[in-house]
Amino acid sequence: MQEQDTLRLLCSRPAAYLIFLIFSWLIAGCTEPCEGTYTYTVYEPVYQTRAELAAAIQSEPAKALRKTGKIYAVDQYILVNELNEGIHVIDNSNPRNPQNIGFIAIPGNVDMAVRSNVLYADAGTDLLVLDITIPKAIKVIKHLENVFQPASLMAANGAFINADPSKGIVVAYKERLVTEQRSCDEMIPNRRPVAWWEWNSANPNSNFVSNDAGKANSGGATGKAGSMARFTLYGNFLYTVGPSQMQVFNVANPTNPQKGEPVYLGGGIETIFPYQNKLFIGSNAGMLIYSLANPAAPTHIGGYSHLRACDPVVVEGNYAYVTLRTNPNSFCGGNANQLDVVDISNAALPQVRKTYPMQNPHGLGIDKSTLFICEGNYGLKVFNAANPDAIADNLLAHKKDLHAFDVIPLGKNLLVIGEDGFRQYDYSNPKSLQFLSKIPVSPN
Repeated sequence: MQEQDTLRLLCSRPAAYLIFLIFSWLIAGCTEPCEGTYTYTVYEPVYQTRAELAAAIQSEPAKALRKTGKIYAVDQYILVNELNEGIHVIDNSNPRNPQNIGFIAIPGNVDMAVRSNVLYADAGTDLLVLDITIPKAIKVIKHLENVFQPASLMAANGAFINADPSKGIVVAYKERLVTEQRSCDEMIPNRRPVAWWEWNSANPNSNFVSNDAGKANSGGATGKAGSMARFTLYGNFLYTVGPSQMQVFNVANPTNPQKGEPVYLGGGIETIFPYQNKLFIGSNAGMLIYSLANPAAPTHIGGYSHLRACDPVVVEGNYAYVTLRTNPNSFCGGNANQLDVVDISNAALPQVRKTYPMQNPHGLGIDKSTLFICEGNYGLKVFNAANPDAIADNLLAHKKDLHAFDVIPLGKNLLVIGEDGFRQYDYSNPKSLQFLSKIPVSPN
């Protein structure tokens, strides 16, 4: 009778009854048998001693692209990262017939930037300064050790697995299948561990540099990258971002960079983009804006938060363009696929002007209101962004026959990198992109 009264009471209170059902379901779920055999992939660090790393840095003959990473344009050359292995050197004097002319072997390399024929490249936790006056015969100028945050992996349960410095420098990760018995109360790994320097490279891929960046740079030619980079040059300084901080280097003397004080940014930092006298930093939770009034010590002036997602950013005029994408296999995670247009006319208080749904946006670029958005397996989209409130109504072109990860607009030619290779288009008429060339990824 007491049980009937209790049930009648629950039924008379819908909210309480719902809680009762949820609690009962949880109890029942805990008793369901779930033991079994599970097979999953783990990613183990590959170590090198510093002596082994130094000995491996050299010019080599050209080799096929296999696992494309970030791209960087400087003078007539295109640099394409081969993830964790080095940099392909492509002579782009004729964009219709680019020539793969050499390879710079750099274990643990992901990012790069160039000033006055000096290449700055990461090698695990180290920074390399290389003379690339003759791209097919590079010279090591300087090797700065332990200037970047050490690599760490994110396990399936969200915990971090730190590399073991006593074993050397982490220069790559290798896959290994594991099969084992698991019980109900054990975590089943279901997600690829991701190193901090791969947070933005689910392919992996990534890179950047602003259309405006070169105006403030001193001394020789400075290159240009895509929207996902973690290195950028501005004025006499090189700025690099890691998972939680920015490292500043004074490169007034390009061949002898001086390490400055790190700037703490918070967690989940992914990309950096310079525009005029500011740095726009993408994280998996929002965008940060730093002033370069004192370029040796960038100061935070504003930002905005968004849903957890992978987040590159580019800027033109009074607007920042931020893509958010779902990526369950990377640190950023998230469940958003969209473009945020952010009004930055007041940098201290940026406001989201408009949000547009996207399919799975990756890198992006903008040139005089022509907005390029990489949609991964969904190709490349081109929009007229002159009216920030009507971008979706102004789709100019959609190339669906490619994988697009990041882009670099160069005023007329568009560089596109993806899992299937490196492409170039003439975008003089954005409504009708003209294919120029492709260097494919080798299947072997």
